[in-house]
Amino acid sequence: MKTLTCDVCKGIISAPVSGRTYFHLAHRELCEPCHDKLSMQIRPVVRTKIPFTYDWYDHYVQESIEKAVQKGKFDVK
Repeated sequence: MKTLTCDVCKGIISAPVSGRTYFHLAHRELCEPCHDKLSMQIRPVVRTKIPFTYDWYDHYVQESIEKAVQKGKFDVK
């Protein structure tokens, strides 16, 4: 049996299934709850970003994940 550890919350992801129970983003593995929190954190910013570019989006997602890894959680408002 293979297990993974979420890079943000350090929770164990048993029986991992890519895209369902864990997500690989910005060279990090995120569990499903942390992935949902990431989406909730970036959604309001992305919706108001004009002009939107994918380079900016990739950088913003990576920056958000790295901050969450350092803190051990996402700052969802």
